[in-house]
Amino acid sequence: MLNCLGKRKGVTLLELIIAVSILAILAAGIVPLTRMTAKRTREIDLRRNLRIIRTALDDFKKSYDKSVDEKKITSSVNKSGYPETLQQLVDGYDFGGLYAYKKKFLRRIPADPMNPPEPGEEPKWGLRSYSDQPDSTTWGGEDVYDVYSLSEGTAIDGTKYSDW
Repeated sequence: MLNCLGKRKGVTLLELIIAVSILAILAAGIVPLTRMTAKRTREIDLRRNLRIIRTALDDFKKSYDKSVDEKKITSSVNKSGYPETLQQLVDGYDFGGLYAYKKKFLRRIPADPMNPPEPGEEPKWGLRSYSDQPDSTTWGGEDVYDVYSLSEGTAIDGTKYSDW
């Protein structure tokens, strides 16, 4: 179509190819950045969730030790003072009447973002008891002394998620 000056309106095929090429190059640079950002966000969530659970475990142990010190419960040789399960942190424990209620340490068990549960399932964490070795991958079952991710993936910094 010609305008009043005799020039054509529109875009040439060469201009269209150049524009599409530039957009493709920009998209090729952005996709890895968004993937890295998503992975970094999940890693931050994993660190936060591990810190939340480990703090709750430590608080449970402090309350247990306080109840033993105040002679609310008697110390047992085979009891470390850590909860028997992670669910006990959610359900609460009365520590022999140390508190007027069952003290709860978590509202819910946080999920492992690197190993998310199926809908309707409980979050899955690797557990270690007080008597287990620090790098053990099997749970002794006596209590919950530590948690770790069950993911076999490698973090951005090169460490394994299960080692965090």
